[in-house]
Amino acid sequence: MSELNAAVRDLLEGQIGTVSVRGELSNLRRQTSGHLYFTLKDAASQIRAVMFRGLAAYLKFAPADGQSVTVSGELSVYEPRGEYQIKVTSMAPLGRGDLQERFEALKRRLQAEGLFDAERKRPLPVFPRKIAVVTSPTSAALRDFLQIIRRRCPRLAVQVFGARVQGEGAAAEVAAAVEEANRLAEAEIIVVARGGGSLEDLWVFNEEVVARAVAASALPVISGVGHEIDFTICDFAADLRAPTPSAAAELVGTADSEWWEKLTAAGDDLHRAAEDFLTQCRWQLVAWRDHYVFREPARTVEQLSQRLDDHELALRRNLAYSTARAKERWSALHQRWSLAAPARRFAELGKLLQAKADQLRLLSPQRTLQRGYAMVFDSDGKVLRDRASLAAAGKIKIRVTDGEVGARVK
Repeated sequence: MSELNAAVRDLLEGQIGTVSVRGELSNLRRQTSGHLYFTLKDAASQIRAVMFRGLAAYLKFAPADGQSVTVSGELSVYEPRGEYQIKVTSMAPLGRGDLQERFEALKRRLQAEGLFDAERKRPLPVFPRKIAVVTSPTSAALRDFLQIIRRRCPRLAVQVFGARVQGEGAAAEVAAAVEEANRLAEAEIIVVARGGGSLEDLWVFNEEVVARAVAASALPVISGVGHEIDFTICDFAADLRAPTPSAAAELVGTADSEWWEKLTAAGDDLHRAAEDFLTQCRWQLVAWRDHYVFREPARTVEQLSQRLDDHELALRRNLAYSTARAKERWSALHQRWSLAAPARRFAELGKLLQAKADQLRLLSPQRTLQRGYAMVFDSDGKVLRDRASLAAAGKIKIRVTDGEVGARVK
């Protein structure tokens, strides 16, 4: 067998040698040694490839599953497994692979519909009693999940809804299992779980039918698919993403040991608070018991009576003082009013007013007419004071003490 593999290797290396291949990266993994192992595939076939650390360290980009690349290298055989492979010496990106493009397109479309909005996310119940797990009944992911549940929350009941998680028709089975878990309505949380794998292996959870079933679930859904670096459409549609199925088992509920620790701590706090309260009550009771009010109540009543008498005396003094001040202010106001003598002032002002009136009467034109004088007006009522104005007026009026007469100037 070894000789045959060696002969095939010599034949491939000697007859074909260096090749250049274009394909899509799949099952990419970087070992701790720094070597890159991956599969190159197209629509019809695939071939394994390796790129050793000394060359992989100089790559100008970060290769990822689903990426289309061109690689150059030597065609050879890995003798321990009898598999032929390409020992890659250079690699350059061509763009995204078809699966990655489909992933991004579906993600954008569902995100535009609001299927991934934070407002749609529902909180998990704090103390669930039963959970539903949608996964392959024979998978290692389920075994790990159940082991963690038994260790952390043995009280938690788990109901498994079996579905294929890889291959043709698996997406419809996963969606149907999610819908059935909702229809039975016995669980409080649904966990969709699958172990790690390549982009192709996890593609079931990038199908639209699975995303819509998860988003439409009446029960909160945890997506625990793949490894930490793997993201699927199911992760975005779920209410909570767990990086692995094991992490989903830890997120589904608080461990019983943690509950007991919290209950114990709360009990200790309550006990200390009760003791502190009782101690305060005892001190208060002692203080009240030793208070002088309870020791000598009669003396307390006497002291209060004496304080009441003191307050009454002070009140009477303040009242007498206020009354005396009010009387003083009234006396001062009365004295000022008396000094002002308003009646006498009114009499004096009346006499002065009468004297002014008499002066006005003496100076009035009527008194002048009564002494034999007359006033002459033109036809417009204007007073005429000289001969020139008389001659110009022609017709005039003459006012005497008992009336007016008309006249003409000649």
